[in-house]
Amino acid sequence: MLAIGLVLNTLGIGLFCWAIFALAVYALPFFIALSIGMIAFQSGAGLIGALLIATAGGALTLVIGQVAVAITRSFALRIAIATAFAIPAAVAGYHVVFALSQIGAPSLAWREVFACLGAVCIGVMSWTRLIVLVETRQFEPGGVAESPS
Repeated sequence: MLAIGLVLNTLGIGLFCWAIFALAVYALPFFIALSIGMIAFQSGAGLIGALLIATAGGALTLVIGQVAVAITRSFALRIAIATAFAIPAAVAGYHVVFALSQIGAPSLAWREVFACLGAVCIGVMSWTRLIVLVETRQFEPGGVAESPS
């Protein structure tokens, strides 16, 4: 029984870490959606209306960010957009790793060290996913892009 518990615990923590890295890019749209939803709810939009407005705001933020990174030719602008997405991911990574490090590190100093390392890793990964995986395509006047063969 102890062996099964250790294996399942390891798989669970591994799955949780994979989810953190996979969802880190969506931290900025989530924060914006949460802020918009809270403002809409406090201004009297109701629960359903606030949820709809928050979902639309978060989706719009994600779409605008991805389109802006894909369309822009300026490398400095791409870096700025990716940094705007990576900073909230790093903040979220800091808090997640700080909470998880409570399991194995009783010292507050080591928890801070692990949390800072986690924030750097998750922020850099989020920044890299946005900046590296985008390839710029040249648009033809007819609207069709040629693929280099």
